[in-house]
Amino acid sequence: MLSFENISKSYGEKDLFQHINGSIASQDRIGLIGVNGTGKSTFLQVLAGIEPADTGDIQHAKAYRIEYLQQNPHFEEEMTVLDYIYSGDSDVMQAMRHHEAALLDLTKNSQDEQAQTNLLKAQQQMDRYEAWEASTVAKTVLTKLGVTFFDQMLTHLSGGQKKRVAIAKALIQPADLLIMDEPTNHLDNETIVWLEQYLAAYRGALLIVTHDRYFLDRVTNRIYELDHGSLYVYEGNYEVFLKEKLEREQLERQMEEKHRNTLRQEMAWLNRGARARSTKQKARKERIEAMKEQTFHTKEENVSIEAGSARLGKKVIELIDIQKTIGERRLFSAFHLLISPGDRIGIIGPNGAGKTSLLDVINGNQSIDQGEIIVGETVKIGYYKQGEEELPEDKRVIEYIQEVAEVIYTAEGKEITAAQMLERFLFPRPKQWSYIKGLSGGEKRRLYLLKILMQEPNVLLLDEPTNDLDIQTLGVLENYLDQFPGVVLTVSHDRYFLDHVVDTLLVFDGAGEVKHLYGNYSENKAAIEAAPVKTSDKRASKTSQPKQQRKKLSYHEQKEWETIEDEITEVEEKIEKIQTEIADSGSDVEKVQKLYDDQQMLETTLEEKLSRWEELSLLVESLES
Repeated sequence: MLSFENISKSYGEKDLFQHINGSIASQDRIGLIGVNGTGKSTFLQVLAGIEPADTGDIQHAKAYRIEYLQQNPHFEEEMTVLDYIYSGDSDVMQAMRHHEAALLDLTKNSQDEQAQTNLLKAQQQMDRYEAWEASTVAKTVLTKLGVTFFDQMLTHLSGGQKKRVAIAKALIQPADLLIMDEPTNHLDNETIVWLEQYLAAYRGALLIVTHDRYFLDRVTNRIYELDHGSLYVYEGNYEVFLKEKLEREQLERQMEEKHRNTLRQEMAWLNRGARARSTKQKARKERIEAMKEQTFHTKEENVSIEAGSARLGKKVIELIDIQKTIGERRLFSAFHLLISPGDRIGIIGPNGAGKTSLLDVINGNQSIDQGEIIVGETVKIGYYKQGEEELPEDKRVIEYIQEVAEVIYTAEGKEITAAQMLERFLFPRPKQWSYIKGLSGGEKRRLYLLKILMQEPNVLLLDEPTNDLDIQTLGVLENYLDQFPGVVLTVSHDRYFLDHVVDTLLVFDGAGEVKHLYGNYSENKAAIEAAPVKTSDKRASKTSQPKQQRKKLSYHEQKEWETIEDEITEVEEKIEKIQTEIADSGSDVEKVQKLYDDQQMLETTLEEKLSRWEELSLLVESLES
């Protein structure tokens, strides 16, 4: 167990956390939550022994081992990947390091007798320290994370590769407590799912900061919340935390109201000049002054995003048979995409598949090898790039925003100043005049996002917008995108974000193919998992005759194809009519319930007809081709 008592940490005049206490047991899976700038990363660093606390004690056994994955890992650039991953003084880690080095040497010099001898010695060392099981686990981790470039120097790796190498090292190193700061950044969806499953069987304790709400829900069994310098502990996962946090906030509001009433009564007593011994009267005055100083954190600090967007015409963007290659790697070929008003498109796939390149191509930052890109005259693009924007450290927060616009207007014509927008993004007036260099990494990303929205775009290109934003900001960003009148294209590995924002997916396979799927992430994942697995029967394939290829639709299919679009439109109109009736029903509960039941039945019918339309359209396309 690790325990911490009376821990405090401040930077200048800013108190991050004050006199907090807690403990971490052997099988705890703790998620750390808090708004950007509250000190989450600093808290992790204090527990890991990297940053000293201003006050308090951290206690654990002498042999207690802590492994810390930083949000932006620092490397000794002259090290190789192998030396970095298998670093450590324990006998097992040294045996594994020598064995991997000997294997790599023999691979390069297969006929070298000395290399063969070195491998034999390394294998004997692995036997001596019983390191084979740890080696198997390490190989699994490295394979799943795609780390195979052991002899490369760290300085030659990309940012994503470095993060994967750092994660591999953190998972392989023996530890009683594994601390991970934003481990899902730079990982694709499949790797995140694997990491969830791996951590479920992790032998030590876990303390994790992540914005990925599905990850939190599936991995954690306790939640730490840093809020206004205090640490609140919740037993359960993220779903339990949401429920109990609401209860805590309601209790605090009740306490604030009781405090306000007591203070009013005490003030009334003094103002009436009620008779009392002078010593009691003095004590009462001192108590009232202390009550005046007491503060309650009941004011909800929600990021409120309210910004207009330029008018968008019917013609948005069309990509016609575009092709893009980088070196010998084909990103996409003969790719066609018609983007229409109101589209919400998610882009997923493995790292390096070309997702960001597609956004760059649409924005005009990269050229295409062939094809055509048609952009409507009214299109105004806002591009939120992943880690590209270097904010001017010597500028004040408000100056950075005012460079874009002093004032913006909502869709209703309401005027909002830059200072007001900053307040809605949790930058209070005093902080607006501080320098950007004093902001946390998450606060800088929040400020950068505000700058993009202040440009009033009608087409938003978002490249991993969930990285480095806190959960509170993400929730309101999702609500904003739901109301946004323009088009959204987003690259993201955040499954919760994709489920709540997009209605179609572009899936890059990493080999140049891009699939266009209807529905959000979970809907498509469920459909893929539910599909029957195709099996090959060699005996059947020898005797079975090839099916004769169809040349046209059947009579019933043709009739169905001719009417199905009208039927879909009719069902959609019925649903809209019911929704209007529900809104007009007021407090008539029975009527609302009946209308709601009818709506549910119609929505089921609509899903079935849309699914059938997709089947028929694919069949028609295949026959035409």
